[in-house]
Amino acid sequence: MKDEQKTGSVTGDLELIPEKGYVQNKHSDSSFIPHPSSLRILLWDIDGTLIHSRRRGAFKDYTIPMLEEVFGTAGRLPEMVVSGMTDLQIVGEALKHEGFTHADIFERIDHLRSSYMEAMRRATGNGDQFFELLPGARETLQAVAAHPRYRSALLTGNIEPAAYLKMELVGLSEFFDLPGAFGDESHDRRVLPALAADRIRQQLNFEFTSEQFIVIGDTPNDIECAKHFGARSLAVGTGRLYSREDILACEPDAFLPDLSNVPSFMAALAQL
Repeated sequence: MKDEQKTGSVTGDLELIPEKGYVQNKHSDSSFIPHPSSLRILLWDIDGTLIHSRRRGAFKDYTIPMLEEVFGTAGRLPEMVVSGMTDLQIVGEALKHEGFTHADIFERIDHLRSSYMEAMRRATGNGDQFFELLPGARETLQAVAAHPRYRSALLTGNIEPAAYLKMELVGLSEFFDLPGAFGDESHDRRVLPALAADRIRQQLNFEFTSEQFIVIGDTPNDIECAKHFGARSLAVGTGRLYSREDILACEPDAFLPDLSNVPSFMAALAQL
């Protein structure tokens, strides 16, 4: 982002229109560049928000073999039900009764990542029989990408390479052009928005406020991490574990039953 846009002063053929929140070409009524202060950065969860595995608990097909290879045991994972947790949190909960600490897990993080991805590629193949897009996911991302006010990044409990592999397998990779934050960075999902925001501020060279970020997800943890950072939250009711009432009790800034109604989604965004 140019320094002129960062500071709000615009020169040459571009003119700042403060009341409209964008920079307009003086010689064209239709072409404009959003001023950074009017941008909204969308931080997208993946599982339960954009995609589902075709079977409940299918992630264990590759997570259990990884844990057994890296730590010699899968601990409690076979019996666990997880949603909204980071992968490190899942590993920590699965192994804590086996005597593994967070420090022990971080010491093996490189082995964990490589083993995880090998097991995941074996289990998922080309993805067709393993993952499915949720209704409206692609159309919603297309509408967001076409709108000059919005940019998208991933904010997910998945480890980073697994998140991008999932997006590749379901054909959504093109929509995430900003750095995000991932489940191999912390046991606590609440710290992830700040990590993503710092990277995005650095890449776009603008000091975005926390209110310019919108976390989109399907669990109470998504809403909680948005509140912790001071971001807005848009919750969807497509998760497998939490009911509409569960989600609404967490008081997201906006709620939609799913992503199938693109105009409703865009209208909800416009209010955040």
